[in-house]
Amino acid sequence: MKKLMLLGLLITTGLFQSCTINDTPAPVTNELLAEVFEVKADFTTANNFRSFYDLKPVIFESDVLLVYEFSGTDKNGADIWKPLPQIYTFNEGVMQYNFDFTRSDFSIFMDANFDRLKLNSTWRVGKTFRVVIVPGKFAKGLDKNNLDSVMKGLNLTEQSVLPLY
Repeated sequence: MKKLMLLGLLITTGLFQSCTINDTPAPVTNELLAEVFEVKADFTTANNFRSFYDLKPVIFESDVLLVYEFSGTDKNGADIWKPLPQIYTFNEGVMQYNFDFTRSDFSIFMDANFDRLKLNSTWRVGKTFRVVIVPGKFAKGLDKNNLDSVMKGLNLTEQSVLPLY
């Protein structure tokens, strides 16, 4: 009986020894982790001057969101993107575009120390923003003030921009 148990133990040990587990995960490219969206926002009294957007799928806790305001084109026709927050001064006071985010959503809002309805509608309606999800490990090494640098650093192109309208 002892010989039979010993033989069974040897066979079982041999079976487990022949199994291999690959502990090395498949490489993940940052194209899958970094994303860029373009959104349109209207800032009205109906939405309390704030536009909300869902993140699907949710982002990792270490990820960072960067938001840029489209502010026109330069003399060569290239888009000009300004990082938020952006602060503007008017005779009436100070207005800013800013944003906040969680793992599952983000919002872009307009804040001012005066009645925002006094602003020309070009400041409130049809505003365009670019939103970049930056994986946490890349966040420190990027020039966050320059959208082109951020996109280049994350291997994103204009073709990577997804509309989120």
